[in-house]
Amino acid sequence: MAENISSLGELGGALGTSASEAPRHVKKVDAQGRAYATGKRKDAVARVWIRPGSGKVTINKRPIEIYFARPVLRMILEQPINVANRQGQYDVIVTVAGGGLSGQAGAVRHGLSKALTYFEPELRGVLKKGGFLTRDSRVVERKKYGRAKARRSFQFSKR
Repeated sequence: MAENISSLGELGGALGTSASEAPRHVKKVDAQGRAYATGKRKDAVARVWIRPGSGKVTINKRPIEIYFARPVLRMILEQPINVANRQGQYDVIVTVAGGGLSGQAGAVRHGLSKALTYFEPELRGVLKKGGFLTRDSRVVERKKYGRAKARRSFQFSKR
């Protein structure tokens, strides 16, 4: 009790941890060898599982070409895999619900990025620099009473 700690380094030594130690990210896989993550965007929530495979992407039990017919939405999904340079190495199984197609594509991209970091923690820096691990928190503003929508007023008439 009578010990005096004179520096921050001594405080870290007294607590049993070193101050310079950064959090280590470890591989998180289940018994089947899959990594799981949840991605969110607007009102959409995507549950994403990845496992080593041939690069097949299944969304709500449908192929990606059928579920996301627009090429722009497919491009959004493939961004994290392209940045990590892992094309054709993982099978991706997704269940996504809520929101529209654009929000669902963003949710799948967010979940896929997180699942990649759980499967290969060394990819975290590349994906974080690309901005794929950040949850886009923009959501639709609620409707206010006395207004037509969230901000729009009813049309004014003098008579």
